[in-house]
Amino acid sequence: MRKAFLLIVACITMLSTSAQTRPAATYTLLKPDRVFDGTQMHSNWVVLVYGKRIMSAGEAATIQVPPAAKIIELKGMTLMPGMIEGHSHMFLHPYNQTPWNDQVLIESRAERTARAVNHVRETLMAGFTSARDLGTEGAMYDDVGLKEAINKGVIPGPRLQVATRAIVATGSYGPKGYNDQTEAGIPKGAEEADGVDALTRVVRSQIGNGADVVKLYADYRWGANETAAPTFTVDELKLAVQVASSSGRYVVVHSSTEEGMRRSIEAGVRTIEHGDGGTPELFKLMKEKGIALCPTLNATESISSYKGWKKGTDPDPSGVKQKHKIFTDALKAGVTICMGGDVGVFAHGDNANEMLLMVEYGMKPLDVLRSATSVNALQFGMKNLGEIKSLFTADLIAVDGDPSTDIKAVKQIKLVMKDGVIYKQP
Repeated sequence: MRKAFLLIVACITMLSTSAQTRPAATYTLLKPDRVFDGTQMHSNWVVLVYGKRIMSAGEAATIQVPPAAKIIELKGMTLMPGMIEGHSHMFLHPYNQTPWNDQVLIESRAERTARAVNHVRETLMAGFTSARDLGTEGAMYDDVGLKEAINKGVIPGPRLQVATRAIVATGSYGPKGYNDQTEAGIPKGAEEADGVDALTRVVRSQIGNGADVVKLYADYRWGANETAAPTFTVDELKLAVQVASSSGRYVVVHSSTEEGMRRSIEAGVRTIEHGDGGTPELFKLMKEKGIALCPTLNATESISSYKGWKKGTDPDPSGVKQKHKIFTDALKAGVTICMGGDVGVFAHGDNANEMLLMVEYGMKPLDVLRSATSVNALQFGMKNLGEIKSLFTADLIAVDGDPSTDIKAVKQIKLVMKDGVIYKQP
């Protein structure tokens, strides 16, 4: 008993000593040329950070700076909220390196996780301090472990919202084409479910295993001649929304057909990914219901380039032309546009290429900056993120130049701060 008592005393002493020697939170004053606060650009602003929080932001004369504050000069730079990637797959890497089927079927989960560790680091260093991971594509619930490793400080990466396995209608998703006798043992890129009982069970199961968001494929390439066609009925989609909502989660859908989008809008999903089947009528309905579009422009252009398309030299393929059309129609309708490129189809760390394309396709640079910060934060329910405000989380980045006049500046990341911790500094 005496030995046990002494051991407990020793442990308490060690914990007490550790707490006493743990570095105290410090003040940091960031002095850029300009500050984009998530909605507007401001000149001659400074931002004061204490620990994990933004304490104040505004003109230098209005900010009381403690004498011991660390000062970081950011000459020629714009300070802005850490960007939020709206559509990523941390367990995928570019299809021109390894085809999707081979990643799902051949790469071990250990290899895929090792790659994902690199991917989240590259994402963070590219200025994206938060991200939605919308499906592990056969890596089961490993995104939950990845998220927890980041939260515990085991590895660097963005704060993640994860969708775990994602949900597909039976027979619609891949990999496909294997002998019936062995098909039961072939990994699937998502979890199959149909009807009231199965869908309810799978939605709840994924939530129970750590899903922050529920993703369904409202359509996929399972129609005649592998054309895209709807999968779930309106009632099935409504059920998923109802079940997810009861736990405080929301539903996001993959949809690239007109009917798939129509059903998803009627069901009341939060965001529609891709949206290639969008029409002016559907975008009007999305605007009325507050459903956002995540257009994934860069995925379409990347896949076209893997097939041999040379942008600027060759005529635009039909898929790229359709993206231009639906993006223009969505903008005209006033639909909320989320920034999300479907990264994993293309290289992690190149996330901001989506923002360059959004400007190229007709969106104003300042609106693109909003999309990647305050708009995504609001749409995804990420509290105290996406804006530079007092008591908001100190997720901040600095870029070289002014991205409101030249969007390419978002590729020039000079400072990355997440939770008040600096990961990159000029």
